[in-house]
Amino acid sequence: MTDVANTLTLARTALYAGLLAGALDITAAIATNLQVPARVVLQSVAGGWLGPAAYRGGWPTAWLGLASHFAIMLVIAVIFVAAAVAIPALRRVWIPAGVVFGVAVWLAMAFVVVPMSASPLTPPADLVTALKPIAVHIVAVGLPIAWVARRMLGAA
Repeated sequence: MTDVANTLTLARTALYAGLLAGALDITAAIATNLQVPARVVLQSVAGGWLGPAAYRGGWPTAWLGLASHFAIMLVIAVIFVAAAVAIPALRRVWIPAGVVFGVAVWLAMAFVVVPMSASPLTPPADLVTALKPIAVHIVAVGLPIAWVARRMLGAA
């Protein structure tokens, strides 16, 4: 395989993985927060940029949140795909790798990204509160990204 073809395969893999995980994760976020409109869930993502003002911006800030969510998922997918190329075992044992990656993504988002942003959201106060979002990140982020990487790059 040429370098160009290899680069395109890696880019396509990360794109597909990011789109799949992004769609699953935002759907799960909306479905597990039915007490608020979907617009508010999307605005909470935009809150990383805009702080509490995101909730006063209507649909434009919701669309910013959705675009931001997919951009973040693309970066997350690129990280896993790069790791799966460097460490082929991640593709062979994609289920445990996806579980660990999902937990790692949740930890990074909850304790690094969100606290460093303008978001008014805070990390969960205890493990019981954290279990639902951790499970969502495993099922909707880690496993789908690891599965796409294995399917598109091979088991190695």
